[in-house]
Amino acid sequence: MTWTERTVLRDGVRLVCRDWGGSGAAVVLLHGLAGHAGEWDATAARLSTTHRVVAVDQRGHGASERLPADVSRAAYVEDVLAVTDRLGLQSPVLVGQSLGGHTAVLTAARHPGLVRALVLVEAGAGEPSPGTPADIGAWLDSWPVPFPSREAAVRFFGGGPVGEGWADGLEEREGGLWPRFDRDTMVASLAELARRSFAAEWSGVSCPTLLVLARSSLLPPAVIDELLRRRPGLTSVSVPGTGHDLHLERPGVLHELISRFLADGRRPPGARS
Repeated sequence: MTWTERTVLRDGVRLVCRDWGGSGAAVVLLHGLAGHAGEWDATAARLSTTHRVVAVDQRGHGASERLPADVSRAAYVEDVLAVTDRLGLQSPVLVGQSLGGHTAVLTAARHPGLVRALVLVEAGAGEPSPGTPADIGAWLDSWPVPFPSREAAVRFFGGGPVGEGWADGLEEREGGLWPRFDRDTMVASLAELARRSFAAEWSGVSCPTLLVLARSSLLPPAVIDELLRRRPGLTSVSVPGTGHDLHLERPGVLHELISRFLADGRRPPGARS
């Protein structure tokens, strides 16, 4: 299947979506920081055989508004509401990876009547992390832009499907391949996460939730235990041999986990609750 580009305007900010069509319950896919909607293509194509699927280039990312004035967590949440309303996505399932997962959590907590269920891929509640903006800024500064070729970009991002996925987020201009985002906008998007806890919002989520974890260091065991303690009805599963971008590494496995979770609520093999 193929997707159709849809544009949603909210308060003058352009949000571009990949609408995969399909029928059944709506699913909205939210990428992580410095990512893009195309990261979900392999998962979206599978899900669209049973669901209405839309992947969003979030503000500041991809084909959406490059330099939005507001990059607060509330602005990201309001964008989700605008997309679901304008595209007629009633009671959607929100699937988010990393920062996109945090946006999904806040949407479900602040608008409990809107969200049918959550699937969080390498994402959690959000705890104060003062050093994160600087760390992410340094990582972005390490990118050897412009990349001279797609092959060079794929190698820099680790090769394989992860490297391919990140390379797909680049655009050709000014003699090479450049990120489709502004570095300072990305760092500013983390400001609230750096300074405060969102534990109350996490505890306030009432819809069914699946937490999909990789073997990465982003969510240490103690953090995962606390997430489960605060949400005793939550279902979690680990995907061995994967990293933070497991949605790129194992889209088939992720699709199977999501489909089973949405179809009958059974815990996937190896899940904790």
